[in-house]
Amino acid sequence: MAVKIRLRRMGAKKAPFYRVVVADSRFPRDGRFIEELGYYNPITEPATINIDGEKAKDWLKKGAQPSDTVKSLLKRAGIIDTNV
Repeated sequence: MAVKIRLRRMGAKKAPFYRVVVADSRFPRDGRFIEELGYYNPITEPATINIDGEKAKDWLKKGAQPSDTVKSLLKRAGIIDTNV
C-alpha cells in the first residue's frame, strides 16, 4: 500500500480550504483517508497552516510520501528541514 500525505479540498466554489491527510494513493483526492494531520487555508492573509508536527513526522518515518505541495507546507511550518 503506497501511503501519501496530501491535500483534501474542502470549502465552497472559489473559496478553497484544504485538509492535510494521510491516504492510500489509490483513493480519490477527496475520498477515503487514513488520518487527518491538519489544515491549510490559502484565502487568509497570510495563509494559515496548522499541521500536527508529531503526527506528520511519525508518518514520514513510517514511509509516507508527501506531495510536492505538502512538502513545501511542511517546510514553511518548520516540521521538516529545508535542506532535505
